[in-house]
Amino acid sequence: MNKPKTNKSPAKGSIRIISGKHRGRKLPVLMADGLRPTTDRVKETVFNWLMPYMQESICLDCFAGSGGLGFEAFSRGAKSVTLIELNKAAAQQLEENKTLLKANEISIEHTNTLNYLEKCTQKFSIVFIDPPFRKGLIEETVNLLNNDLLEQDALIYVEMESEEAIAAMPANWLLLKEKKAGQVAYRLYQNT
Repeated sequence: MNKPKTNKSPAKGSIRIISGKHRGRKLPVLMADGLRPTTDRVKETVFNWLMPYMQESICLDCFAGSGGLGFEAFSRGAKSVTLIELNKAAAQQLEENKTLLKANEISIEHTNTLNYLEKCTQKFSIVFIDPPFRKGLIEETVNLLNNDLLEQDALIYVEMESEEAIAAMPANWLLLKEKKAGQVAYRLYQNT
């Protein structure tokens, strides 16, 4: 027998913090349109790359979505983490997860990433750029960041669909690492 349909809140999934002080902790995430949490396998690789630089870093997650990258950075010792998320429901979920972790070092900005970067004056040592696919946001984000928002030797993680041509990166960004996993290509650059 079929159950009657009821008005439900948006479906939820979860992300897992892989390592650090909140290792193994699962956090709820909304299954919003276009939201693709970075897989544990990719996240583990990226944070292995970043491990020597994570302690006391000032991190920016440009398109936070589930917050998987930003919360992982916090768990692994980042001094501060800024999560930018345009989707209102996703931003509210980020706030709830911040409260669950008692993470005063995390700030949530419910706004458009490009507008935020245009007005930002803070410098960051680690930046995550993982925008919604097929929206053409990488190049403009990179150009705004390269306009004096990066510390010398800052590390920039970029995740994109593997079939997309590599966006033109600034001449002062050195490609350190790159990998592909299924439909995702990810790269680590250093501001030189």
